[in-house]
Amino acid sequence: MNVYGSNELARDVQQAGYCIGCGACVELCPYFRNHRGHTARLFACSLEQGRCHAHCPKTEVDLEELSSALYGEKYEGTPLGHYRSILAARATGKVAGPFQGGGTVSALATYALESKLIDAAILTGADGMRPVPQIVTDPDKVARCGSSRFTAAPTLSVMNQAVRQGMRRLGVVGTPCQMTAVAQMKQNPLGIEDFEDPVALTIGLFCNWALEHKQLAAYLANHLDLDSITGMDIPPPPAAVMVVKTHDTEHQFPLEEIRPLIPLSCFICPDMTSEWADVSVGMYEGRPGWNTLIVRSEAGAELVEGAVSNGWIETEAFPGDRLQELAKAALAKKERSFRNANRRGLLQEGENGARPAMKVPQEVLDRLLA
Repeated sequence: MNVYGSNELARDVQQAGYCIGCGACVELCPYFRNHRGHTARLFACSLEQGRCHAHCPKTEVDLEELSSALYGEKYEGTPLGHYRSILAARATGKVAGPFQGGGTVSALATYALESKLIDAAILTGADGMRPVPQIVTDPDKVARCGSSRFTAAPTLSVMNQAVRQGMRRLGVVGTPCQMTAVAQMKQNPLGIEDFEDPVALTIGLFCNWALEHKQLAAYLANHLDLDSITGMDIPPPPAAVMVVKTHDTEHQFPLEEIRPLIPLSCFICPDMTSEWADVSVGMYEGRPGWNTLIVRSEAGAELVEGAVSNGWIETEAFPGDRLQELAKAALAKKERSFRNANRRGLLQEGENGARPAMKVPQEVLDRLLA
């Protein structure tokens, strides 16, 4: 991959409207800060190369390089990416909620801390409707981060903070864009001589899109007291609503009113199932209280096997018809996003050396866009 500095990052991502606010560039230096979901560069920087640009999931992401480095194989553009197995899973009673879905993520993260697979978990909690990244070292506090706010969160800012504090063997839970940033970081793109990968485990979340926090807050403020929000959910189709829970009731908002709040960045993201994580977890449509669990790497397989054998989660075979539906949805997002990115000139290197957001093997792109 080509690595540039913060000037190119600011120009290609932030000023162009493609920043998702994942936090990958925050807490690396004094220049980038995130406030309520919005990342800003406070001062210009003269460095020609920087980790801020190298780790960003919207700059020069070479899918072939990532696939080769993580899985030792070519990037084929398959709907769900590389995986070893797909299971149905849910937490057992060893971890207490509240959490959404089957609680599999909370159970896996708690088990990873309890069993010393990781020293700290990088999670996202919430303060009302505002997502709050957290460094969690106490297994009993993992479940407090078990609910979603469906807004982009600067989760990776606290990963960078933890690394700066000397912490290692981190477990990171995040969305596909955040898993892409972590995968970029793990490749040591700046060729640092004494580089040490601080991340021991990644748990990716399924994601079709996130919402821009500031815009969602402004929208909801017209209907309810933001301080009263206790939870959010988007039920599977055909519901077509966002459910916002408050202290005393539930509110439903049509998705057709919510979708205009999706940031531009989500429309060029080809990854629905966190393809660069050790394991990926999402809702199991049609079976409330269960999750879909994708095991991708050796570390992920060890995590799941340990969690099952020690009674933290239970698993079942994932039905073939459900797998086909999952793959169909993931492929649709991949094709749609590549098409959007291609139309905007964000794939491959453009004329006059224009910097791309992603590089995709041309034969893969030709097949998916045919």
